[in-house]
Amino acid sequence: MLTQRQLFLQHNAQTSPEPLMLEFVRAKGVYIYDSSDKKHLDLIAGIGVSNVGHCHPAVVKAIQEQAETYMHLMVYGEYVQTPQVNFAKALADILPESLSCTYFLNSGTEAVEGAMKLAKRYTGKKGFIACKNAYHGSTQGAESLMESDFYSSGYGPFLPHVSFIRHNNIADLTKITEEIAAVFIEPIQGEAGIRVADLDYMVALKAKCQETGTLLIFDEIQSGFGRSGKMFAFEHYNIVPDVLLLAKGIGGGMPIGAFISSLEIMSVLSHTPILGHMTTFGGHPVCCAAGLATLRTLVDNGIVEDVEEKGQLFKSLLKHPAIKEIRGKGLMLAVEFESFEVNKKIIDACILDGVLSDWFLHCSNSMRIAPPLIITKTEIEEACSIILKNINLVLE
Repeated sequence: MLTQRQLFLQHNAQTSPEPLMLEFVRAKGVYIYDSSDKKHLDLIAGIGVSNVGHCHPAVVKAIQEQAETYMHLMVYGEYVQTPQVNFAKALADILPESLSCTYFLNSGTEAVEGAMKLAKRYTGKKGFIACKNAYHGSTQGAESLMESDFYSSGYGPFLPHVSFIRHNNIADLTKITEEIAAVFIEPIQGEAGIRVADLDYMVALKAKCQETGTLLIFDEIQSGFGRSGKMFAFEHYNIVPDVLLLAKGIGGGMPIGAFISSLEIMSVLSHTPILGHMTTFGGHPVCCAAGLATLRTLVDNGIVEDVEEKGQLFKSLLKHPAIKEIRGKGLMLAVEFESFEVNKKIIDACILDGVLSDWFLHCSNSMRIAPPLIITKTEIEEACSIILKNINLVLE
């Protein structure tokens, strides 16, 4: 009889030469349990997915009830399906008026792809601008917005007419011209190691986009739904994007993404040709039911209100000469060490000690801290104690 690990290596496509091979059997709240029933404190929440924790009772109940009512009925956009309608309306209720129309998809990458098509169709332009060290997804269109040769080599050619600017560099905004359909930007860059945009930069970016008739598209796939200490990261800047991208944390653990704009902008996808953007499973009723339950849980329980304080607690407790810097907002943090080698040893030691973390694609010397937003102060203290202990062990 082959073990699960052996079957995994034989039948599941691998994404790295040396996968972690951790075998988990259940999860609840901020903990994931392995096959020996050892619990692991989850500091990455499935890369910013499980914002309300694993298997939150309200989300599980919504999934069960919707699964018993109906699941897939038709490709997205033709039937009036209550879970889709209710989730879209709930999003519109907490977003600015210009972000009132939602297109649901299966993932963040699909949200990026849809927004790229939307920008071209609405503006009639072909060019895009994205930031250096950005991450917007792994499909061909989304990966065209990522400059890194390391991650894209062997997979091109990618889309033409894409230029790159430095995140937080006002001088580079001159590259935004009237030929550019849209600028894609993470207000808080994720895989670059949590780089928070300055207010002055964001104000200048918004003004430049308005001047050139360019759509400003905020990728909040990681930073949205409370992760930054506000429901959406754009609220830190009092700037409303033309298009908002969401995924990861909005489904409570279920696969769902969305791009959101005004009814006027979104309407261009409905004609010339009809079905200008299509998805079979996007807006799946069960995923939308889970999304609505997640949103209500965050709002009704005031979970987002404590996120900034919890982030500050991490920063205050993680004091060590080996820590070069802690960057971020809320519970979207990067703890920087001297090198990837040091960081990796600390992460591996913490995993053995029951704390799960990882690093960033474009910033491998920094540890990711992005736990479920429901993490308690006691659990934060426990996590920091284990991290500090293992920093000392690694550096002995």
